[in-house]
Amino acid sequence: MALTHLLILALIQGVTEFLPISSSGHLILLPNLTGMQDQGQVIDVAVHVGTLFAVILYFWSDVKVVTIGSTRLMRGKIDTQGAFWALCLILATIPVIVFGLALKLSGLNDLLRSTAVIGWTMLIFGLVLYWADQTGPTTKKATNWSIKDAAIMGLWQALALIPGTSRSGITITAGRQLGYDRESAARLAMLMSIPTIIASGALLSVEVIQTADLAAARDGAIAAVFAFLAALAALALMFRLLKSVSFTPYVIYRVILGLILLAIAYS
Repeated sequence: MALTHLLILALIQGVTEFLPISSSGHLILLPNLTGMQDQGQVIDVAVHVGTLFAVILYFWSDVKVVTIGSTRLMRGKIDTQGAFWALCLILATIPVIVFGLALKLSGLNDLLRSTAVIGWTMLIFGLVLYWADQTGPTTKKATNWSIKDAAIMGLWQALALIPGTSRSGITITAGRQLGYDRESAARLAMLMSIPTIIASGALLSVEVIQTADLAAARDGAIAAVFAFLAALAALALMFRLLKSVSFTPYVIYRVILGLILLAIAYS
């Protein structure tokens, strides 16, 4: 695959994975609207690995706490914040795994990869994000995360398997509606992305291992590095902007793109 193509794919995945504008939707739109070659599952796995390392590095202090807490959870102890957060992350990840397997086994995941579907989800869930951000209270911090809230956010996160929804966008929406301030909602959404990306990457890797060759591995490595750098920059930008700006700019982008895609799909 050409270096320019790899760079475009990696930048799209890296920038859109953690911004509430849907990475999967943009990656599907690229070949749909431009006629470019579909990147295939090797590149999909690679860019997911790149963004995974980016979020782990950016939230290393939280990841370290959860990792240590996970060892206590495995011993049946929930006596630290890390152990409790580990339990919350497990509960929040279960719905997306179950829903993801259901879509894959039923074949519905392929039917949802259309410009019309992405247009509607961009528009609808963009407006839902705006509603939640403008009406949701700001009474909770990330340290107030509860099992109930983790389960609710996990159910919302499962909707992100519909292309165009945005995993980060829908979990931030849920967090804001549950009363978490903007930065805390985004922080929890990013932490929830780690086990979700690992799960989706593992699922794709089963098929990739059977088909990958040396050239594909090389392309994947290049894409992973670019996606890592782009994701790291996107995370830094979003959390800096959240100190002074709401999620409205992302909503405006989603609404405009959604309307354009619907016009294309139904013309």
